[in-house]
Amino acid sequence: MSGPQCCSNPPVLNPSSGEGHVEELAGLKTYVAGSSHSKSAILLISDIFGYEAPNLRKLADKLAAAGFYVVVPDFFYADPFEFDIPDRPLTVWIKDHGTDKGFEDAKPVIDALKSKGLSAIGAAGFCWGAKVVVELSKFELIQSAVLLHPSWVNLDDIKGVKVPIAILGAEIDDFSPPELLKQFEEILTAKPEVDSYVKVFPKVAHGWTVRYDVNDEAAVKPAEEAHANMLEWFTKYAK
Repeated sequence: MSGPQCCSNPPVLNPSSGEGHVEELAGLKTYVAGSSHSKSAILLISDIFGYEAPNLRKLADKLAAAGFYVVVPDFFYADPFEFDIPDRPLTVWIKDHGTDKGFEDAKPVIDALKSKGLSAIGAAGFCWGAKVVVELSKFELIQSAVLLHPSWVNLDDIKGVKVPIAILGAEIDDFSPPELLKQFEEILTAKPEVDSYVKVFPKVAHGWTVRYDVNDEAAVKPAEEAHANMLEWFTKYAK
């Protein structure tokens, strides 16, 4: 996961972005949007740039407006990937922020949501976060999953999925190319007990759902289409 696509179009992080607020959840600073009186929660797990990305928080607000309680934890402990640290390239940074640690940190977050009375929990992961979400789905710690331009997700991961899962991929993606997504689809089709949905978006690249220019209509349109697909999936399986 050290190629240029993973790091392209980095967001300008903004800790004050979004309509929600930041609070501590399971020991992690977490962006929260929506009413805690909702019975349905969505856990958003970011890419390597972390939970302060404005487009990610905007998406959290959009899901909250649809009636979900949405949480975006800081799984990187205030240490998202940064380009301007020459002696800490992605290959070095990732050693301190492996997806296995993200998976372990996500468990108490889910427990905290359940303790609030949230009975249905869906999770969506972007790039790095998709690997965490697929791990959660193997152990049925969530009720539904959405993977968006996943990184590091392999065939064995998909074979282990036990909850309804939607996979939204890009036509231009070195990490999850259409050929791999087709294999994901074939595996899931052979698992009729698990509802699934695989979609490849044409003419977009890895990261397109959260790392887009809000002033570029051509970039906004496919991102919003993916957001709508995600919302439809969670409305069906996490409410």
